[in-house]
Amino acid sequence: MASLLASILPAACSTSAPALLLRALPRTPFRRALASPPRMSTSSSSASPAPAAAAAAGERPTAAPYGSWKSPITADVVSGAEKRLGGMALAGDGRLLWIEGRPEEKGRMVIVKEDDKTVDVIPQEFAARTVAQEYGGGAFAVQDSVVIFSNYKDQRLYKQTEIGSLPVPLTPDYGAPDVSYADGVFDPHFSRYVTVMEDSRTSSLNPTTTIVSINLSGGDVHEPKVLISGNDFYASPRIDQNKKRMAWIEWGHPNMPWDKSELWVGYFSESGDLTKRVCVAGGNSMLVESPAEPKWSPKGELFFITDRGSGFWNIYKWVEHTNDIVPVYTLDAEFTRPLWVFGISSYGFLGKSNHIVFTYRQLGRSYLGVLNCDSGSVSLLDTPFSDLSNVVAGNDYFYIEGASASVPMSIAKVTLDESKTKVVSFSIVWSSSPDVVQYRPFFSAPEFIEFPTSSPGLKAYAYFYPPSNPLFQGLPNEKPPLLVKTHGGPTAETRGVLDLSVQYWTSRGWAFLDVNYGGSTGYGREYRERLLKNWGIVDVDDCCSCARFLVENGKVDEQRLCITGRSAGGYTTLASLAFRDTFKAGASLYGIGDLSLMRAETHKFESYYIDNLVGNERAYYEKSPINFVNDFACPVILFQGLDDKVVPPNQARKIYEALKERGLPVALVEYEGEQHGFRKAENIKFTLEQQMVFFARLVGKFEVADDITPIKIENFD
Repeated sequence: MASLLASILPAACSTSAPALLLRALPRTPFRRALASPPRMSTSSSSASPAPAAAAAAGERPTAAPYGSWKSPITADVVSGAEKRLGGMALAGDGRLLWIEGRPEEKGRMVIVKEDDKTVDVIPQEFAARTVAQEYGGGAFAVQDSVVIFSNYKDQRLYKQTEIGSLPVPLTPDYGAPDVSYADGVFDPHFSRYVTVMEDSRTSSLNPTTTIVSINLSGGDVHEPKVLISGNDFYASPRIDQNKKRMAWIEWGHPNMPWDKSELWVGYFSESGDLTKRVCVAGGNSMLVESPAEPKWSPKGELFFITDRGSGFWNIYKWVEHTNDIVPVYTLDAEFTRPLWVFGISSYGFLGKSNHIVFTYRQLGRSYLGVLNCDSGSVSLLDTPFSDLSNVVAGNDYFYIEGASASVPMSIAKVTLDESKTKVVSFSIVWSSSPDVVQYRPFFSAPEFIEFPTSSPGLKAYAYFYPPSNPLFQGLPNEKPPLLVKTHGGPTAETRGVLDLSVQYWTSRGWAFLDVNYGGSTGYGREYRERLLKNWGIVDVDDCCSCARFLVENGKVDEQRLCITGRSAGGYTTLASLAFRDTFKAGASLYGIGDLSLMRAETHKFESYYIDNLVGNERAYYEKSPINFVNDFACPVILFQGLDDKVVPPNQARKIYEALKERGLPVALVEYEGEQHGFRKAENIKFTLEQQMVFFARLVGKFEVADDITPIKIENFD
């Protein structure tokens, strides 16, 4: 993997305790050193685009209107460069397996194994992706050399014993992909696979969710055996290697897993059935908490993460003989993320030792550390990543998903010293965009900003990316246009990491603002719950407040403020355009226009989520942009996947027809074969380019440098 490492980072990394949080990312001397362009191989240099070579040569920048700058970060680069990451696990030989999504293969999710040269584990006709709870995750598991995965096309579980062999089905063919599996584990006590199962055969809007076992004996297909049922949702079945017992998470309507959930432990009989069950956390009606990520230590102790008391997700341990829980490491920081997808892994045990490697988020930045459970001591580790997510641990090493403002989403192998307190080596084994180093001179570094909200005394947070292109500068007395991005979820967090779809804008002379409005995660329960009954108000106000904050500080042009968002972010975009006059144009990607229709048609996982965010029937009407099309006063472009079950296509069509009839400039782009989120490279490219040219024609007052054929805009062309 040395060549990949060299293309992303310098070959060696020293380690030390990380500096305190800084307001701009990156800032530490360690990170400044990593941000300098490394030497590149001849093949990489020859592939460098002419503008990048000119930048390296130190040419003086040309004055040109903001938004009109030529950039080598094209829509082709954005759509084709970035691969998705869909989970990772360790094989018996200590090598890593992971799932990568490939835009060039129409978003196919492929299980890949680390080697001198990475190899595909599953054949070309298979894809490892589950649609359980629509968002999936936890699509595969590995034991020794045996891989079990969910196949996207038919949603059946398959077993593969060696690379190159044909996967063998484990679950029945029900004639349609109506039964999905996720978050599975091998049972060390019985020859079986234990997994969450979602069965939509009787109702697509209200499927049954259970925890089941799949018999692995022999080569026959077996009907799943239900182990746990009765609640609305289940996740994270985790089996103790030492004793015949299992922990799991469950929750029921109207809660989302981050609102209130329960952690249970059940004991297996000799036949493998669950007999005695104990509620470990979440069962006290007087205590609101959301336990997550149960894991058994090598000693057979149950650890997990919960947010009781402080409102921050911290690490706890179960004391079995008293059924008490005790804090292991507490901090005003978030040690996990909302359970939107299965398979989240924010911490892990290092081999047979009693050491935990963990990650946490605090004020817009990630931290990495090792906890000695015997002594209680904590050692923070420094890496090139300012953003961290999943971790899987070996004996004296672990693999971590991470990124920074100059390093794309990557997987790194981190080896520790004998005391497990310092990093001995750090190496990139996979990168979502290994070729981005050639564009580094064009990157805009995010500035972490705290801004006042419309509620007195309350602050919110965002990342601001100023325009950046070494070949151009703005005209005298001109301020750049601003594109505000509203993240999806809305219970989610945007992060200040390298994203070529952001750099696409900033390298052309746009300022870009990524807002963590009230209701976002990463800042504790109190911040997260600002949005309860206030969706369409707090998020909208915060996005408008932050845009005005930048205007007042002389950063951007007040007459060229635009807004964009996907899914729930698309709703915030539409609501901002309907109920405020801050923005001059907007782009909604599979956004929600009619909250009542969304509630009636959405899938089970989120069927009560909207009630918690919106409120009563009157609020549903008053917060739905579709009911106030007469209040829209600026152009809108909409993008929609026709196979989207989360936000059905008629949402975008209703907004489009209403605005068209209203006489406003409006355009609608629909994609066949796309679901909730665009995965095909050609559609990612088209969406990005059409947003750019739409804003340029209607708001920008500039000509785009790229050769883009605009689509027809109703009431304009």
